[in-house]
Amino acid sequence: MKQLDFFYFFGSGYAYLSVMRIDGMAKQSGVAVRWRPFNVRTVMAENNIALSTQAAKVKYMWRDVERRAATHGVPYVRAPFWPTDPDLLANRVAMVAAEEGWCEAYSVASFRAWYLEGMELGSRAHLEHVLSPLGQHIDDVIAKADGRLAHERLKAETDAARSYGIFGSPAFVVDGETFWGDDRLEEALAWAAGRHDLQTLNHDG
Repeated sequence: MKQLDFFYFFGSGYAYLSVMRIDGMAKQSGVAVRWRPFNVRTVMAENNIALSTQAAKVKYMWRDVERRAATHGVPYVRAPFWPTDPDLLANRVAMVAAEEGWCEAYSVASFRAWYLEGMELGSRAHLEHVLSPLGQHIDDVIAKADGRLAHERLKAETDAARSYGIFGSPAFVVDGETFWGDDRLEEALAWAAGRHDLQTLNHDG
């Protein structure tokens, strides 16, 4: 089964759409997904991208997310708290979850709580709400997330994203081929499944 690497950031508005859509779509395409949270703030800063200072673009983003959510049948209530997770705790908890095998469940629950229940990512209330149903003890998880290994893994995943030329979230990588943005999810899955138009043309040629 072909693998697609899914790079995303807890706090990325467009990542919500992909987090909610990717599992079902990947299963239909026969593609395995590797969930890989990373620190998009670092790579955005390196590329002189400061979305939080661009009011018109931020306003457009939330309306665009709302439209795309309606188009794809993804639940949407209102624009979430943003920016959020200032200390990257939600993202570091994801490093613990990835290490222990519950990253996908944590990611989906986290983004749902953020978008649909109005919770701030990385707050204690948010983490308690998300972790308890997953059978995780909040203080134990936070202790791991504050530890050296979680910090190192987040840096390593960010380095990996950078090595693929990723500059924003979400992004998808298949055999070194990079696709950026939720609106490229279908194309990335087609590439992973070997059904992309360019692959078909090359094969026919």
